[in-house]
Amino acid sequence: MIRNRSVEADIMLSHIEYQHLPDAISWLTKAFGWEEQYRYGDPVAGAQMMLGKACIMVRQAEPDQKSPAQLGYGTQSLTIFVEDVDALFEKAKAAGAKVREAPHATEYGEYQCAFEDLDGHHWLFSRHARDVSPEEWGATVAKGFVGGRS
Repeated sequence: MIRNRSVEADIMLSHIEYQHLPDAISWLTKAFGWEEQYRYGDPVAGAQMMLGKACIMVRQAEPDQKSPAQLGYGTQSLTIFVEDVDALFEKAKAAGAKVREAPHATEYGEYQCAFEDLDGHHWLFSRHARDVSPEEWGATVAKGFVGGRS
């Protein structure tokens, strides 16, 4: 596979649309700690942002596109793995992010919190807290699954 310096090949790159992109870039930086890598367009049409090893593209919504807040319901949820869930929770809460879930341990071994951003997108921030097999918490395991990526 060809290496591309813009984004690692084994990373899923989500594209998230915002009604006012410059405000979103500033807000995502302040609330969640995303770091802008680059932006393009004049006026700005998109930007790539990083948080740890996670990478997202944020784009300016087209005039006919609605945000989850405008629609009145969420359209997706993004999970980002971070080292310090509690610190991120406090930072985001102080920046005015709408808390959806306070930090808590899950039955499937994660420690996580969740927020809604300025356009209503759902964000889940998580870290692995303990190793739990899917069967232990009631999941039905697909034939051939051996417990992780190879």
